[in-house]
Amino acid sequence: MLYGALEAGGTKMVCAIGDENGKILEQKSIPTATPDETMPLIIEYFKDKDIKAIGVACFGPIDLDRDSDTYGFITSTPKTAWKNYNIVGRIKEDLGIPVGFDTDVNGSLLGEVTYGCAKGLSDVIYLTIGTGIGGGVMTNGKLLHGMLHPELGHIHIGKRNYDKGESVCPYHDDCFEGLASGPSIEKRWGEKAIKLAGKEEVWKLEADYIGTALVNFCMTLSPKKIILGGGVMHQLQLFPLIRKAFEEKNGGYINTALTHDLDNYIVPASLNDDQGIMGAIKLAIDATEC
Repeated sequence: MLYGALEAGGTKMVCAIGDENGKILEQKSIPTATPDETMPLIIEYFKDKDIKAIGVACFGPIDLDRDSDTYGFITSTPKTAWKNYNIVGRIKEDLGIPVGFDTDVNGSLLGEVTYGCAKGLSDVIYLTIGTGIGGGVMTNGKLLHGMLHPELGHIHIGKRNYDKGESVCPYHDDCFEGLASGPSIEKRWGEKAIKLAGKEEVWKLEADYIGTALVNFCMTLSPKKIILGGGVMHQLQLFPLIRKAFEEKNGGYINTALTHDLDNYIVPASLNDDQGIMGAIKLAIDATEC
């Protein structure tokens, strides 16, 4: 049985076909332009592929409330062409199949819980740290939505007094995304993160901010695993620094077997950057069971 998967990002739309085991059989990347330019190409890709359903893991904010008149819409996105766009409605109308829908980070989380390093766990956080910072949360075996969906990138973490950089978030001067995303690193140090691999001071500050955020998430959401993905987290030297910062900021307060084994508690994404697509396949599978 075949399923469609769409990882809808602000820069590119990754379309794929997968099977009931989450195996990706083929995929294609389409640049994210305007809906009038991009959506016909997406529909054309999936048309005549004999898929049973499609899962969409989408950039946001998005409306996930099935009782809402704007369920399935991309809402107040800074990508103005996509603002208040009914992406689910368009796909249903053109393809006539069930559509599973969630945030891009929840898609990545679902991929890791279903097929990756968090398989079998009921309480997990997935964070992507790159162009922006977003987070997906699973609690008691269910993806967390609530009023909208978690915006873990916009918690306030407090700018360090020795940090000479400025927040890149247009809304907050000391939020996680504003101080620790890829654009924040570039603005502070004058170069992209990939060119700063050997600069110890860059990653010490970055780990300080990430460690602070993770302790906050640990205290409030009590996950059994924290998975870190995204372009910044390709700097693998960050992981030991983050674990050390987490340990210092926790101060021994959360004292469990999991927090005694941080190498297996705070971990990198495990699916070779395919976790979003694999999660979208699972969204499609789940959509056929609703």
